[in-house]
Amino acid sequence: MEHKGFWITLAALACLGVYLFASAPPPLAETKPTAASIPVTEMFAVLEAANDQMRLMWARDFVGEGKKVGLKFDEHWRDADLEAGPLPAQFLRETAKSLEKNPSPLSLYLGSDYPINPANRFEGAQLERFQILRRNREPQFFYMADTRLQVGMFEDVAFAEPCIQCHNQHPQSPKGDWAMQDVMGATTWMYPEPAVSPEELVRTLAALQQGFEEAYAVYLEKVKGFAQPPAVGRQWPRDGYSIPDAATFRQEIIARTAPGTLQSLVALTAARSRELAHASTP
Repeated sequence: MEHKGFWITLAALACLGVYLFASAPPPLAETKPTAASIPVTEMFAVLEAANDQMRLMWARDFVGEGKKVGLKFDEHWRDADLEAGPLPAQFLRETAKSLEKNPSPLSLYLGSDYPINPANRFEGAQLERFQILRRNREPQFFYMADTRLQVGMFEDVAFAEPCIQCHNQHPQSPKGDWAMQDVMGATTWMYPEPAVSPEELVRTLAALQQGFEEAYAVYLEKVKGFAQPPAVGRQWPRDGYSIPDAATFRQEIIARTAPGTLQSLVALTAARSRELAHASTP
């Protein structure tokens, strides 16, 4: 009965995860892993899947389509005299800043062995793990004793022309021959515990969703000061010199990330159920 109860509970939390992505994320209360805990590596994988969809949307639907209609995007987009939005790496950085302010102990950053910004260069054990990732194209999970953090490292692949052009043409880029599908870096997640409760997994997902929204809110505020601000409403850059408002942006994130999130959580439910059933078999 205990195993059945866990399965039902986690399945319910999977549905709750989608609900949280479709409504305002609640504050993250402190929680500790329960007896029915989930390896943090699996939480990292669920978070990465959602983040991949967000980065793809930003690279293609904003940077790629936006440049066609006159919108500009730049690594120094926050400069007061520059009328531009964030590139994909800067959007991820804004999301990471939001996570830093959230009660969730989750942290996120994008690193590489050939970064434009030297501060994003992998070193030591992280560089060693990244080199393994580049060779076998498999996520790396490890513990950093100096920071006492669990780390999940996922390949950041060149999947859009705007990303490749930016890195190849940037005057400070240490590498100028990037090509499609190259491993340019790694999205790196960090968390203090080796396992999380189902409730905390869902709440951490909500914290990431909130991070996406807050990052976009910074961009919306910036465009208000443009000499010729784009129209803000239900239209996207593909429709002309325009960007979606906060509500439209949020709806699109949900449409793109919620199905995969639900699929991941249901798969996680099934895997946990099989393990528990196997453990109870004499």
